[in-house]
Amino acid sequence: MAEPQIQYATTADGVSIAYYVMGEGPPIVTTTGTHASHLLFWRSMPRIRAEMEALERRHRVVRYDGRGSGLSQRKSLDFSLPARLHDLEAVVDRLRLERFALIGARHSGLAAVAYAVRHPEPLTHLILRDAYARGRDYYEASPDGRAVQSMRGLTEDQWESYTLAAASLQLEFSDSDRAKQLAALMRASMEPDAMLVWRDATLEIDMTDLLTQVRVPTLVICRPSRGSDQPKLSQVLASRIPNARLVVLQPRTGTGVDDEWVRAVEEFLGDAAPADEAEAPKAAAAPRERTSAFRTILFTDIVGHTEMMQRLGDDSGRVVLREHERITRETLKQHGGVEVKTDGDSFMASFTSATKAVECAVALQRAFAQYSESGGEPIVVRMGLNIGEPIEEEGDFFGSAVILGARIKDHAGGGEILVPEAVRHLLSGKNFLFADRGETPLKGFEDPVRLYEVRWRS
Repeated sequence: MAEPQIQYATTADGVSIAYYVMGEGPPIVTTTGTHASHLLFWRSMPRIRAEMEALERRHRVVRYDGRGSGLSQRKSLDFSLPARLHDLEAVVDRLRLERFALIGARHSGLAAVAYAVRHPEPLTHLILRDAYARGRDYYEASPDGRAVQSMRGLTEDQWESYTLAAASLQLEFSDSDRAKQLAALMRASMEPDAMLVWRDATLEIDMTDLLTQVRVPTLVICRPSRGSDQPKLSQVLASRIPNARLVVLQPRTGTGVDDEWVRAVEEFLGDAAPADEAEAPKAAAAPRERTSAFRTILFTDIVGHTEMMQRLGDDSGRVVLREHERITRETLKQHGGVEVKTDGDSFMASFTSATKAVECAVALQRAFAQYSESGGEPIVVRMGLNIGEPIEEEGDFFGSAVILGARIKDHAGGGEILVPEAVRHLLSGKNFLFADRGETPLKGFEDPVRLYEVRWRS
């Protein structure tokens, strides 16, 4: 693929911003809020280049360097939110973009949200990838953010050591050669004094109150990483932005090209209607309403149900099943769960909170254990949970998130609660104990899924 042609736009406060345009199709602008150069990354990091090329096959992709970094003008050290907006506005105005999608990844999500609130008219879609609403939350929630704060002195006195340590943290110490390359790119992108000012400015930005003002179809993408509370930060965005979708990807297992997020973006751009179309009256009502929103799905199943019914007979067996139904429905109600469907010996329920879902599962296991210890016929139940954005149709749920949850339940033993790594990440810091069950092949899914058992016995 040809090298990008670097061009320049001038901001309202007179700063030159470097940008390039690659690909053909509906435009996508990727914002910048990071201290590493978008444009230098393209040339130096094959993985980033491959991901961008995947987008460029169907879209006209616009990337730029923010002020004070990369190929843009270095003299300005104003990294406030209004200044970051000036950079984005200058590029959009220079290209005369009338309708486009906007991507904000990690730090650049701040400017993307602000732009969506200030300029909703030209936006067809907003995509926030591993983003956050408040700078301080990021630096407290992520291992590299906490480490960066603790290494502030290195930024001033040992710039090379700082960049190498920061790059190694970002790559989770998986590739020393790549860390050296990334560290060199950081040093080429920004001066140490600019880095300190940029970081201090980022710490003070808080977009929380603006989230409810976003009126653009929004996709929030999260890929959990080791020791990070990023899922919580993404959940804040998805829960407060009206009608936002949340997609939690599986944690990365290697250093190869990460094109799963690109597929999620392509699906979203194909499915979500632009804001003006979404608000327009429909010509005719659809025969069935299909909606989609972030949910935690809980599956339960009595272990040995068939054997129990054969042993007790239909009448006595039905008495036990009624107790099972009573306990389940009362506990779901107490924890805000919605019963989706039941077959008597199994339930499917949905929750808008992952915490409430797991609390409910624990409460159910304890209630069944108490019932069994009271002298009645033992009710032994296995459970599995998953999070995602299932399709809801006439009160039922469908899609891969639902299928995966059912498969996880099938791998649980009697009295066990199993969850995937994405759920465990969302609940880090909560009062739950997890036991790693390792990578588990699940029927119908190409890659194995790392499962965790939720320990509920006192």
